[in-house]
Amino acid sequence: MPQLTLVQAINTALAQEMERDDRVLILGEDVGPNGGVFRVTEGLQDKFGKDRVVDTPLDESGIMGSAIGLAIGGMRPIPEIQFEGFLGPAYDQLVNHAARMRTRTRSAITVPMTVRVPVGGGIHAPELHSDSPEAIYTHSPGLKVVMPCTPYDAKGLLLSAIRDPDPVIFFEPKRVYRSYREEVPDEDYTIPIGEAKVVSEGDDITVVTWGAPVFQCLGALDNLPEDVSVELIDLRSIYPLDVDTIVESVKKTGRCVVVHEAPKTAGMGAEISALIQENCFLYLEAPVQRCAGFDTIMPYYKLELEYLPETPRIQNAIEECLAY
Repeated sequence: MPQLTLVQAINTALAQEMERDDRVLILGEDVGPNGGVFRVTEGLQDKFGKDRVVDTPLDESGIMGSAIGLAIGGMRPIPEIQFEGFLGPAYDQLVNHAARMRTRTRSAITVPMTVRVPVGGGIHAPELHSDSPEAIYTHSPGLKVVMPCTPYDAKGLLLSAIRDPDPVIFFEPKRVYRSYREEVPDEDYTIPIGEAKVVSEGDDITVVTWGAPVFQCLGALDNLPEDVSVELIDLRSIYPLDVDTIVESVKKTGRCVVVHEAPKTAGMGAEISALIQENCFLYLEAPVQRCAGFDTIMPYYKLELEYLPETPRIQNAIEECLAY
């Protein structure tokens, strides 16, 4: 079984699904001969041709509008947005058209497309290249939002996303693109959208996270005393959210820390905290802690790691919650 990076796992999933289903095509800026900014689509235009791996102009609204039309017409488009900050020009198309088409037409028309987007900080990129906007799109009914952090999960979730009858935003944490390898099966497999993964089981405290911070959380767990038992949950899917897994864990541990890169205010940590309060109030032994980005624009690279929830800050949040 090959050891793949996140980039390689996504590339493999794209190639296998394009081979299996001739309705699948990729469109975006520089996705052809260049293979995209991060080389995720490298080699795919050579294999499948320019009609199925389409280099587009620098026009995110046009890319998204074209993909929506293709999806309505029976194709399975995979538009790529180069960086998450460039989703802004496509917001109208995504939220007012792709997300609403099923409801608007009483399910007569659906939009089966997968929007691939590199996301998050930690790579010293400039402004508009390091944000975590998952909460914005989670707040738009009709869109599914996925963010895997491991190669195995990325392949299985991407195949599920492409085959889904509705639009899926597939966020790819760029900090993990080439920093981690694991075994990924050659064969076809899917992971259901909406199912979280318990990375480690524990009894003292629950830590909920997703995307690149999963690895920073694992670092924090390694630094805790051996007698501290932490249950670490990787959501993988932001919407639909696996509420049952979170609630079951917090009822067992009585304590929870939520970790995410996005700004703290109105981030997904607030939603998860509210869900825990609604479902686990009588089980809680401490207030839910949020360890998140700050309520400011992501700074340039000299301060980037001060902004992100790195291992020391996560460890401190866990210790404060345990000490309450």
